[in-house]
Amino acid sequence: MRILFVCTGNICRSPTAEAVMRARLAAAGLDHEVDGAGLQGFHAGEPPHPPAIRAAASRGYDLRPLRARKLERADFRRFDLLLAMDHGHLARMRRLSAAGSGRVGLFLDFAPGLEGQDVPDPYYGDSAGFEHVLDLIEAGCDGLLTALRDGRLG
Repeated sequence: MRILFVCTGNICRSPTAEAVMRARLAAAGLDHEVDGAGLQGFHAGEPPHPPAIRAAASRGYDLRPLRARKLERADFRRFDLLLAMDHGHLARMRRLSAAGSGRVGLFLDFAPGLEGQDVPDPYYGDSAGFEHVLDLIEAGCDGLLTALRDGRLG
């Protein structure tokens, strides 16, 4: 399974989800491809936002090697599952996905009790916002891992 996490600029939410999911997959001994992308390309080539790096590092995730990139039309063919961090991203991705075969969905639909909710953008907030986002992303990744293990995404 190839999974792509998508947010606005690929410097806060989607790289955090990518790092958390990689850690979850490694711990479970599963081999699935994960990546992140942004709907906007204004941060392409840049590392994640420093507060996101710090919040992730406090929980043992290393975002430093990741670099932002823009979502491409080819991603809808390359990835099996493309997960939006919020409803605005989801709507835009659905419009862009017409030419692809990848399934598009909302990330927190995998987190029991958080279905239908957005992962808020912490970019302009304080460290507490980044911690909250990390809590949500860990819950979403745990639910996604369960769905992978149970074969619900095959």
